[in-house]
Amino acid sequence: MRTSSPLVRDLPVLLVAVVWGSSFLAVKQVAEPDTVIAMLVVRFGLVLPVLGLVARRALRGLGPREWLGGGLLGLILGGVFLLETYGAVHTSATNAGLVISLTMIFTPLAESAVGRTRLPRAFLAAAALSLLGVALLTGDGGFRAPSGGDLLVLGAAVVRTVHVLTMSRMKAVEGTESLALTWVQLAAATVVFAVAAPFAGPSPWSVAASWGAVQWAWLLHLAVFCTLFAFFVQMWAVRATSPSRVSLLLGTEPLWAAVFGITVAGDRFGLLALGGVVLILAGTEWGRRAITPAAAPAAAPGPAPEPESEPVPESGRLSQPA
Repeated sequence: MRTSSPLVRDLPVLLVAVVWGSSFLAVKQVAEPDTVIAMLVVRFGLVLPVLGLVARRALRGLGPREWLGGGLLGLILGGVFLLETYGAVHTSATNAGLVISLTMIFTPLAESAVGRTRLPRAFLAAAALSLLGVALLTGDGGFRAPSGGDLLVLGAAVVRTVHVLTMSRMKAVEGTESLALTWVQLAAATVVFAVAAPFAGPSPWSVAASWGAVQWAWLLHLAVFCTLFAFFVQMWAVRATSPSRVSLLLGTEPLWAAVFGITVAGDRFGLLALGGVVLILAGTEWGRRAITPAAAPAAAPGPAPEPESEPVPESGRLSQPA
């Protein structure tokens, strides 16, 4: 059933975009360069039991090919988490949130190249605008090379694009229930983190024991709101409203990342770099609208047809990686 009130339909999805925008700030409050992997182990060590409990019936229905396919996707997703989280630690919260939004540009470009289809000229112009904005932002107005953190986040955007394309074309996971597939991917990524943890700094247990109340609050924010809350809202929203509307609302995430970075983290920019912020926000929004059908108007109360499949946002997120 579609909810009759547009506010009730839209507000939870908008809140997902807000918490995702805050996640880059949260990562910087919890993780240090030598505790990134330990933090990821703890974060998903909290998420997986809850998600697994809800997904237990769907997981029992998976066959060997689906487990293997989901595991391979999880390895790619693990690369996204690592690049994005290390990058966020080494750059500003605003830079991380804006640079990763280039996935919304990279994904259609990659899909066009692989499928040999043409994109609208408006999208290509928006992509150029976004790339110019990133150059101005990460180059402090064009006068220095991008930082290592900026390049890591840019790499995360590229790998996330690979993840989206692989998931959309992998026959082994076609028709797999999204909740079960998400759990398998996150579990595979977490196994990678756990195996790497002994070689990448302090153990997860010692890092968790060293956190105070503030760090634990931010960690729980990442686990509960940026992962569990976000995933379940997306599952609900695709049935309560149109996929296009969900996509447009989630696409405001870069704006919220900039808001949190500038107002809370205290990120400051020169005039040209600030212009880059504006160009990225404008370019990603323009590009998304150029390839996303207009959000369907609110339907009258009554039975709604079930979508054929869960939509994957342009960012390719199962949950907020950062």
